[in-house]
Amino acid sequence: MLTSDSIRWKQRDRPVHEQTHAADKTETPGRELSAHGVRANVFHKGRWTVDSVKATTVLTAPKNHTIFSQGEAADAVFYIQAGMVKLTVVSPEGQEAVVAILEPGAFVGESCLGEQPLRSATAIALEDSTLVRLDKDVMIRALHEEPAFAERFVSYLLAHTRRTQEDVVDQLFNSSEKRLARVLLLLAHMESDGKPEAVIPKLSAETFSKMIGTTRSRVSFFMNRFRKLGFIDYHGYNSQVHVRSSLRNVLLCD
Repeated sequence: MLTSDSIRWKQRDRPVHEQTHAADKTETPGRELSAHGVRANVFHKGRWTVDSVKATTVLTAPKNHTIFSQGEAADAVFYIQAGMVKLTVVSPEGQEAVVAILEPGAFVGESCLGEQPLRSATAIALEDSTLVRLDKDVMIRALHEEPAFAERFVSYLLAHTRRTQEDVVDQLFNSSEKRLARVLLLLAHMESDGKPEAVIPKLSAETFSKMIGTTRSRVSFFMNRFRKLGFIDYHGYNSQVHVRSSLRNVLLCD
């Protein structure tokens, strides 16, 4: 459990109150994250694990909880084991944008491994999520000592960089309707494969508007239009969305 300034850790052979850890200094005051153990198993499709790395911590973040905030000290990397995490950025003028929706298998806060001392974005759990926290020095050691882990991390960074470039091109050259269709297809993992339908959580119109750079009313208009055309289907507020492969037709239109 978590007090206002520290996390008490559960350890197999010692009482909770005896265990201390660098992560006891939480990045967001008052965070209510539950932590389990001082070692964590981090798996990715059976290809790699860092279960031998010490000082990793499994955190449970409830829905809408702030994992870290823009402007905080950047001293750890998080790996999403379950759930979804939203990354948002606020401009000096106070305008907010959603820059990424991250799913299991993604890393969060990896920019701390460079020369960036402060968080450039805010990470919020979109649903009940489980994350592995790796202090910066632990992450660097794992990259040196765990080749399979390092290979996976580099592959993730390359894919993330490619996705970021595609997002920039999409924002510069495509209409808001096409940008929304692309986001839905990406969330459904249907941007290129041949599956006919997938189900995704229904995000709010406000979240979509901050992802594609338009208004909530325009998002609602396009969502209703996609549903009438049979490209998607949903029932009620915050219900799941059934995304159909026919939605790709929107991207093909001139």
